Amino acid sequence: MQTTRAWTAVRRASGPTADQLHLLCRPTDDGADVARQAEAVYEALRDALAAANVSPETLVAETIFFKRIRDDLGTVRAVRSRVLGDAGRPATTCIGQPPLSGAHLELSALAVVPRPGASWSADDVTRPATCTCEACAPGLRARVVRVGEQTSLRAGNVYGAGRDPVEAAYDMFRAAEGLLAEAGMAFGDVLRTWIHVRDIDRDYAALNEARRRFFRDRGIERRPASTGVQGIPFPAAHDFSMSLYALEASRPLDVAVMSTPSLNEAWSYGAEFSRGLRLGSPAGATLFVSGTASIDEAGHTVHTGDFEAQVDRMLHNIATLLARQGAGFRHLVSGVTYLKHPGDAPALRAMLRKRGFDGFPLALVEAPLCRPELLCETEAVASIPLATARA
Repeated sequence: MQTTRAWTAVRRASGPTADQLHLLCRPTDDGADVARQAEAVYEALRDALAAANVSPETLVAETIFFKRIRDDLGTVRAVRSRVLGDAGRPATTCIGQPPLSGAHLELSALAVVPRPGASWSADDVTRPATCTCEACAPGLRARVVRVGEQTSLRAGNVYGAGRDPVEAAYDMFRAAEGLLAEAGMAFGDVLRTWIHVRDIDRDYAALNEARRRFFRDRGIERRPASTGVQGIPFPAAHDFSMSLYALEASRPLDVAVMSTPSLNEAWSYGAEFSRGLRLGSPAGATLFVSGTASIDEAGHTVHTGDFEAQVDRMLHNIATLLARQGAGFRHLVSGVTYLKHPGDAPALRAMLRKRGFDGFPLALVEAPLCRPELLCETEAVASIPLATARA
């Protein structure tokens, strides 16, 4: 049988007590069936970890972007189990967002690698799901990692239930809150969320209403960095899905909201998220840039109908967010670009390459965005060393 291979990108970010290894694996044979592509992807992940002298047990998060999630999720899960077993038991997000490569799937992964001598432990917390559908029967699970004085929680595909979209979205936040409570944390500890909406044009307003209510009810003032785009959750019973990252420590964390004159605050027009968050540490800083598109300083969409101009404005907004933290594209360690029309992919790749927004683990997927006129959106994570972070 012909061997199917996968292209892999890896970036390592140093922390005070642990490093983070960001990985992206993409099949190179678009004509292979989903089983062979999944095998290539997970073998590439296993080999990339080995090349970095890292065990699969250090995996803490995976995101699998599917071309046909309902048809292929079971096959991909079976292949992962065969290749990696239960290694790492990462928090996993499975979402229907077709890779722009044309492949059946694309895999983004994160490993946490403790420094020698650092105390380290990892375990799961679970909570029953509020939904009684078969897909949710196992309940909700989050991966909790303790390194030194810090405890992190990552969860994928958190769902809620309700009689209408607002109630279902609000319950999704309550379900996430319940998982956090199992680890002794609260929603105020959340730094990053990813929210996928089955029909973004129909239900994005409901998501924003539910999020506003939840944050108001819980007194949350520091909004997480966030991405809200269309994505197809696997259980047909759900129209919303959330993944999240939370962090707490025995000492107060150095967390600051990122901003730029080229963008207003999203909450000024009803979207409760920060444009980005900066997490400082003795080793430098990590920058979480929210989903960013062709938006101006008044919160308006600019360059409607002009794809290249929208990409330019999107990259300009990201560049200025980074620059105000003393960073640039060279500091990027992971990201996702969402494209409304797959036919724009060649132009997108050329523009990203020309601007130097490449060479790191960057997933490229198809996803309609929160405004019908928006054609592309990008989220990113940057890691800057101590000297730069102090500049």
